[in-house]
Amino acid sequence: MTDILVLGGGYTGIAAAIRVAVRTRRIGGRVTLVNASARFTERLRLHQTAAGEKLADHSLEDVLSGTGIRFVQGRVAGLDVGRREARLDDGRVLGYDKLIYALGTVTDVSVPGVAEHAHVYDDYQGTTRLAERLAALDRGTVVVAGGGLTGVESAAELAEAHPGLHVVLVTRGRPGAMMGEKARAYLDAVLERLGVEVRAGVDVTKVLPDAVELAGGELIPSDATLWTTGTRGLPVAAESGLVVDERGRIVVDSALRSVSHPDVYAVGDAAAVTQPFGVLHGTCQGGIPTGLHAADSLAATLRGKTPKPFRFGYIHQPVSLGRKDAVIQFTRPDDSPRRWFLTGRAAVAYKETVSSSPITTFRLLKRGLVPVWAFALTAGLA
Repeated sequence: MTDILVLGGGYTGIAAAIRVAVRTRRIGGRVTLVNASARFTERLRLHQTAAGEKLADHSLEDVLSGTGIRFVQGRVAGLDVGRREARLDDGRVLGYDKLIYALGTVTDVSVPGVAEHAHVYDDYQGTTRLAERLAALDRGTVVVAGGGLTGVESAAELAEAHPGLHVVLVTRGRPGAMMGEKARAYLDAVLERLGVEVRAGVDVTKVLPDAVELAGGELIPSDATLWTTGTRGLPVAAESGLVVDERGRIVVDSALRSVSHPDVYAVGDAAAVTQPFGVLHGTCQGGIPTGLHAADSLAATLRGKTPKPFRFGYIHQPVSLGRKDAVIQFTRPDDSPRRWFLTGRAAVAYKETVSSSPITTFRLLKRGLVPVWAFALTAGLA
């Protein structure tokens, strides 16, 4: 038997676990998945949770049913890559022959006051605390820091769900800066219609209990602050001796193996995956394909075959703008914007399909199938 340990039960970890279980079933693969929570968190929908929406509850036991994967609930506290062991926070130790590291990233809280006074989207519990805080406010100001996809989606969602609150989006650049001019103009117009105040071109230097401080000393009063800018890999990777980049992500080769410890595969946000156009940024769009490829690479290695190099190209930037609007920017493989984009109801339907696709993907993977969208992303068809 070959013991395969998957750390992390997010989109990428689950996809990798199911795929490798299917691909190694006949050659003695025994797969264990470790996750801190017993539930699968739909990170693509955390902005909806923050706005107070009740979402479907998916237990990992249900998601993994029928796969033969053993689920262990626990938080990873340490990794000994020399002895091939993972240590959990309750003292349990799990050995492995091959490891798939899918622990993702956490919000970078190095800006003073963020850890103490800001809400972040690192887990479901933290997001529900923000939802409870907002529900208790009849009026007031909510500051959302960060103009990327998460910040924009959150600002729009909160403004729509809580019309009595004043939502301020503060960002170093321009919201939706990665989009084409027309799609970005549509995004700007929707934010204005929802009453979101956009403060672009500013840096937050400190978060206070009741305000955020900008470079230059200006204070923006805030009854609740949501921090969505910047991520880092968990320290467990660097502390184990795995080679990581400046953001704590595990550096991998073309087969998604650690460059320093080839029995460790890293996927999703936790991996620094290089393509001809640069290093992949952390999204579900890129994460699940890395999980599938790592599983295939591992299975090929166990069969004595040479793994194929990972290939990937982006296809879109889907952004929800509340429950009634959205904008979808279609992209080239390097994530630069094409001239095509969707808005309005068509974009809402498209975005909902994207957000719900992982659950469908898991079902297909159990049957040994790969979704068409994942094949397109990794086969150079994008």
